[in-house]
Amino acid sequence: MKIAILSRNPKLYSTRRLVEAVEQRGHEAIILDHLRCDLVIEQGDPHILYKGERLSEIDAVIPRIGASVTFYGTAVVRQFEMMKVKSAVDSQAIVRSRDKLRSLQILSRAGLGMPKTAFTNYSKETSGLVKEVGGAPLVIKLLEGTQGLGVVLAETRKAAESVIEAFHNLKARIIVQEFIAEAGGADIRAFVVNGEVVGAMKRQGKEGEFRSNLHRGGRAQLIKLTRQEKAAALLAAKSLGLGIAGVDMLQSKRGPLILEVNSSPGLEGIEKATNKDIAGKIVEYVEGLAVKQRPKKQVKE
Repeated sequence: MKIAILSRNPKLYSTRRLVEAVEQRGHEAIILDHLRCDLVIEQGDPHILYKGERLSEIDAVIPRIGASVTFYGTAVVRQFEMMKVKSAVDSQAIVRSRDKLRSLQILSRAGLGMPKTAFTNYSKETSGLVKEVGGAPLVIKLLEGTQGLGVVLAETRKAAESVIEAFHNLKARIIVQEFIAEAGGADIRAFVVNGEVVGAMKRQGKEGEFRSNLHRGGRAQLIKLTRQEKAAALLAAKSLGLGIAGVDMLQSKRGPLILEVNSSPGLEGIEKATNKDIAGKIVEYVEGLAVKQRPKKQVKE
């Protein structure tokens, strides 16, 4: 098989591990920078030019689409899908997961627990918003933020109202979310591949930091999920239509609360915490997708 990894940086840990896993299983791996793909939309013959050459004979793609290039990245994935090339993550599922508000609405509809969340179209009724999510302290998040950027903890009602008003004046889209104190600055990431939790880690924020992201200096350790946590992770991935997902949850008195579902979860933290070959699990999943896609040979009678 020829498997394309859509990545803008071949030196990234996740990209390198996927290439290794593809080659270890006897396949050919190619890395494509999705921003350098030109899409040709034509009746009966949609195709992709890469550095001026037409791409062909690709059996499957593994998207590693950064949040800042979601629009074009998902267009490239969609073009591969039009070419009957299987994608490890559906283009529409990536779009769905990247819209934080939409994804929370889908998860809520599925009956999953989550911190109480409010969204407004620049309403001036900030005191009502603060009260609706349980008052201060509370968390304010930019809808477009990633890796813990654009996330603010407001300790008091007055601080919360000031931050909300400041974001509104900048015309920034935000959500206001209940602060779960008992989580203690930690969260859980469950890594889901093809309807199975293949690894889980607990991420603890550094001292004085309520965000647990590893990019913000947090540390990760292996954790065994409860039955309830595993079920929540699987339902979250399924609800968003993601074959591969990093499901972030908080442990609370009322059970697991979903924070976010990542459609391009990093491999470094989870592989080092669990000592598992997560990249191999992804390639194994992609093999199955590509086999299903291949037309069955006609048997002569």
